[in-house]
Amino acid sequence: MVTRIRLIVSVLLLAASSVEAQPAAGSAVPFTLEQVTGYAFPADLVAAPSGDWIAWTSLQRGVRNIWVAKGPDFKPRMLTNARVEDGQELTNLAFSADGRYLVWTRGGDHGSNWPAEGNLMPDPTSSPVQPKLEIWAAPVEGAPKLLAEGDMPAPAPRGDVVAFEKGGEIWSVPLDGSRPASRLFFARGDNASPTWSPDGRTLAFVSEREAHSFIALYTSESEPIRYIEPSTSQDSSPVWSPDGSRILFVRRPGRGGAANPPLMPRPQPWAIWIADVRTGTARAVWRSGETLPASYPRTHGGANLRWTAGDRIAFLSYQDGWPHLYSVASTGGEALLLTPGEFMVEYVTATPDRAFLIYNANTGGDADDIERRHLFKVPVDGATPPVAVTTGQGLEWSPVVTSDGTLAYLGSDARKPPMTFVRSLSGPTGPRTLDADLLPPGFPAAQLVIPQHVTFRAPDGTTVHGQLFKASRGTAKQPAIVFVHGGPPRQMLLGWHYMFYYANAYAVNQYLASRGFVVLSVNYRLGIGYGYQFHQPADGGGRGASEYQDVLAGAKSLQARADVDPARVGIWGGSYGGYLTALALGRNSDVFAAGVDIHGVHTRVMPPPDEIETAARLNDGLTPDDVARALQVAWQSSPDAYVATWKSPVLFIHGDDDRNVRVTNTIELARRLKERGVRHEEIIIPDEIHDFLLYRSWLRVDRATADFFERVFSPGSPRT
Repeated sequence: MVTRIRLIVSVLLLAASSVEAQPAAGSAVPFTLEQVTGYAFPADLVAAPSGDWIAWTSLQRGVRNIWVAKGPDFKPRMLTNARVEDGQELTNLAFSADGRYLVWTRGGDHGSNWPAEGNLMPDPTSSPVQPKLEIWAAPVEGAPKLLAEGDMPAPAPRGDVVAFEKGGEIWSVPLDGSRPASRLFFARGDNASPTWSPDGRTLAFVSEREAHSFIALYTSESEPIRYIEPSTSQDSSPVWSPDGSRILFVRRPGRGGAANPPLMPRPQPWAIWIADVRTGTARAVWRSGETLPASYPRTHGGANLRWTAGDRIAFLSYQDGWPHLYSVASTGGEALLLTPGEFMVEYVTATPDRAFLIYNANTGGDADDIERRHLFKVPVDGATPPVAVTTGQGLEWSPVVTSDGTLAYLGSDARKPPMTFVRSLSGPTGPRTLDADLLPPGFPAAQLVIPQHVTFRAPDGTTVHGQLFKASRGTAKQPAIVFVHGGPPRQMLLGWHYMFYYANAYAVNQYLASRGFVVLSVNYRLGIGYGYQFHQPADGGGRGASEYQDVLAGAKSLQARADVDPARVGIWGGSYGGYLTALALGRNSDVFAAGVDIHGVHTRVMPPPDEIETAARLNDGLTPDDVARALQVAWQSSPDAYVATWKSPVLFIHGDDDRNVRVTNTIELARRLKERGVRHEEIIIPDEIHDFLLYRSWLRVDRATADFFERVFSPGSPRT
């Protein structure tokens, strides 16, 4: 999400029970934002290597807890017992090898692009006691215990120690907390990604050395750290073979080289290497092509490297224009495409015998499945085609498989928010919901509309997909709202989203529809789900903002509807959606009558010192005109460039500890609009981050968004 010339980037920044397909209807019975956002959101689902335990996090009205369940009955139980919201994340769940302990991280901001000054942890409650980033553990049938300060815990296979990251070093602590944590070893560089060998005797890790990185091996204090085939490359993602004799890793070119013209995307080739642990020698087993689609995948899980049955290597590549699974023999040779078709693979896991991959994808028997996610199973040797595990009108994601072959996953549909499911992977037994009891009694499932899948064309002919939310309200013309997601590599769906940020957006769009707005959620280019050319247009973002024409086309499709008042079309979104909201209001106040810009990027221009320095040093053909042209295009792609034509009212919302999009983006634009007399309102939330950590913050933002549009679009309201 960072362009080649370092233009400022915007970041972010019930599956089983099918719902009968029908036009969006929805009840006119009102419901509150508290009701529609009061659900429990499950995430971070993991399965134990043995013992048939699963665990997941649950976030309900700001209160975070960890739940566990054990087969075969899978009766859920809270492992933690939080009762109030504290704004501290629970992430990185991992079981011990025997399944008796669970470890996790508490605190931090795992969606951030840069740390705050001094690497301070988020403090959204403005507590005078400084929050810490901590490693916790608990017996699956016992009480949690704080082990140490740190992140990314990795329990050893022997089950008695946990390795973790702290301050760019690898530390360890006993799993039972019987003694304090200590640094495991000294090594230069920024060290991360601790990965134990199957016997627990050796730890592989990634040693980042600025322009290059190594795969390193630590065994004991008495032995030197070994580096696997060191080179000028960037090596990452170590994966041990089942017998511990070899290591897989990803190799990419080191940083540097000839400067690239900033407006010209450059392929990012990569390769899969295998190293012999005893000798330290390594060889490439597979290499990507030199094309843009063949570049390292920027989708969930990256390469998704796995050592599978038959000594085959499974991985994900975008090389044919779609994120697909492949496998290749460990001896090398041609890679076998496992998931052919025009769809994207996203979350991936393997069965305990490593013979099959379980994944979710936006495909299925229904034409609208391109706007959903379903689970599939495919053998790693490609002996048979993929088989659908789930079907219907729901969405399914995050599959994990227990040691006894039970499939657990998360799922939702258009009216029921995400829940946790288990089902037999091989037998006829249907899915069972584990956390349905967490759905609050007042949740308005029956009153929600079923969004319709719609398409329309951008001026350049690109087909754009979206979801239309509309309640039945007769023939009167209604105000309309365009919603634009963030990311931008995201896809909004025909149901509750698998990311909490967008599940909240889905709830707000449902609420707006219940309040009489026609809402169109636009899946603009730069988003995932529609192939490489849509995901990575050459003139997107700071290279020309070609995605904006998709947003404008969506608004004009709303204006053309008989049930929409063309003079009352608004727009809202967060992060990249905030950027597109601001761009829409600046470029087309004649179309967009109002907007809510939540922590949006407002300028795409930053001097590209690395490119200029490299060009000057190497004299490799990058001219001042190349840089000047890139800066001009970046400026023309920036909302700040259109203040003079910005007429419509806007509500700005930003947390002032945002680590993805700095709050200065909003401060500077708000001042410029004020100087020109443009009506704007603002909400600045002290100490909140990008992905708001407090429910009360989300509720405040959601309520302010709906209230702003209702006020601006109410009869007789001044709009400028």
